[in-house]
Amino acid sequence: MAETTFKTADLVDAYGADLQVCEIQFRDCGGHAAFSGPIRTLKVFEDNALVKATLATPGNGAVLVVDGGGSLRTALVGDVLAGMGAANGWAGLVVLGAIRDVADIGKLPLGVKALGTTPRVSTKTGAGFADIPLRFGNVTFVPGAWIAADPDGVVVRAQAPST
Repeated sequence: MAETTFKTADLVDAYGADLQVCEIQFRDCGGHAAFSGPIRTLKVFEDNALVKATLATPGNGAVLVVDGGGSLRTALVGDVLAGMGAANGWAGLVVLGAIRDVADIGKLPLGVKALGTTPRVSTKTGAGFADIPLRFGNVTFVPGAWIAADPDGVVVRAQAPST
């Protein structure tokens, strides 16, 4: 996927109240500093089997928002899963949790934001929920809504802005 041309600061200036601005300060970890697309969601906790299964499917330019409960104990995404996501056409990942293999993820054509990193792997039972509304950082992430992320932050809008 190509890196996005949207800048979140410009989007806030143009759309103001039509945007939700995430109040969480994520780390930028992917090879694309800016990315955008329709939202897909997962809610998991220290288990990445559902993340792997989702990134194995065609992303079609979507951004996967993963609510990992804010846990920094285990990584929900590593270089293998991020590489799978890039190969399958995902625009990016926003992970409310930890990731690992950051140096390698930073070389991928994929946007990745995460709370932090850890070398510890997660469990793989498949527990979790897919394509449900998520709420964190004073934002509701609804599947099918539009998200944009860059080094300034993460914004969400009901629909993509016209170009």
